[in-house]
Amino acid sequence: MISSNDITGVILAGGRGSRMGGADKGLQNFRGVPLAMYTMLRLSPQVGAVMVNANRNLAAYESFGVPVWPDGLSDYAGPLAGFLTGLEQCETEYMVTVPCDTPLFPHDLVARLAQALERDGAEIAMAAAPEEDGQLRPQPVFSLLRRDLMESLVAYTHGGGRKIDAWTAQHKTVLVPFDQPGDDASAFFNANTLAELHRLEQS
Repeated sequence: MISSNDITGVILAGGRGSRMGGADKGLQNFRGVPLAMYTMLRLSPQVGAVMVNANRNLAAYESFGVPVWPDGLSDYAGPLAGFLTGLEQCETEYMVTVPCDTPLFPHDLVARLAQALERDGAEIAMAAAPEEDGQLRPQPVFSLLRRDLMESLVAYTHGGGRKIDAWTAQHKTVLVPFDQPGDDASAFFNANTLAELHRLEQS
């Protein structure tokens, strides 16, 4: 079994927040604490170490007490830039990514991804969850991956690649469904606007 101590969690908080009027999404209030901190408190028990990927207000994120790393790629290159930053700084064999705007993700997220990765001998385990229309869809920002994929990701991003699914398609990827009995159907709903964030707070 992959031990949680062999997994580093990376909270992706490096976006522009354009649908929140440019607000730094991870610092918006959620149930009394910043959204990214709520995410960190949910993720920390599931992994051996945590870091935050952020591109502004770094001091605010550093106040969470975990390492904070900005993108190495310029121009807000998207989630893959956060993946790459995480892999460059990761000191464990595995890394898991979670976005800062989906605070109600499962408490057993990492364990189930790790179990599937090991069972299938895969390089990447990616969550798949029902969306509001009930369809099960991949959630690529919730991925567990091997640290030794860094070289591949460097080559892909330096060649101009930015799409997560195009990169993960190059590797053995297992989809892990989170639609089992007892799973929360809204666990993977994300907040792109303040109104959506307030709705999530009521969940």
